[in-house]
Amino acid sequence: MELEGRTAVVTGASSGIGAGIARALGAAGAAVLLVGRDASRLETTAQEVERGRTLALDLTEDGAPERVVAEALAAFGALDVLVHAAGIYLPKPFAETTLDDLDRQWATNVRAPFALTQAALQHLEGGTVVFVSSISGHVGVGGAAYCATKGAGELMAKALAVDLGPRRIRVNCVAPGQIRTPMNAAFRADPAFERQVAEQTPWRRWGEVDDIAPAVVFLVSDAARFVHGASLVVDGGWTAQ
Repeated sequence: MELEGRTAVVTGASSGIGAGIARALGAAGAAVLLVGRDASRLETTAQEVERGRTLALDLTEDGAPERVVAEALAAFGALDVLVHAAGIYLPKPFAETTLDDLDRQWATNVRAPFALTQAALQHLEGGTVVFVSSISGHVGVGGAAYCATKGAGELMAKALAVDLGPRRIRVNCVAPGQIRTPMNAAFRADPAFERQVAEQTPWRRWGEVDDIAPAVVFLVSDAARFVHGASLVVDGGWTAQ
């Protein structure tokens, strides 16, 4: 699972799962462009990546995908690995979810990775793409709008696997379960909720960022050279129930 000589782009790399993935890819030997909206947090993470560069932008803005690709090529001269870890989650009951809530999540969780993959396409032959989806792309938990975007990401990855396989581009998903990240910190502040999630997980604990990052390293490495169009669920057994 060595990635020496590979170049990678990781979106959502300023914190949480994206930051963990960037660190893990760097530790495996890859040069990594860390992309996110928070410049200071990106720089903090990049200090832990030996060959790390940063690009602060909003992926939903016009021209953002092209800027990411141009920056990666300028920094490293190639683009071998693309990891879509950026995402937003607006938890509300269905009756209270507005169309704007749906559109905002769709723009970041679906439209942005679609556009970035398209912008990077001509440089990815022989490379790999990983979508960081969620167990909410497999089961109906997390809110209808969020589930819709994560389910879309799962099927986009499968469709791209079929479409891009002949171009020697592997495409897969990692679907995390309940992982301790800044995104769910407010929920975890409730000890009862924290305990409930652990008790509902067969492995009897929350997941950590470092449970997800190695799965991504595996999928983009030669160890997974025949893994294509798959969704690797990393959830402590939650969806097996």
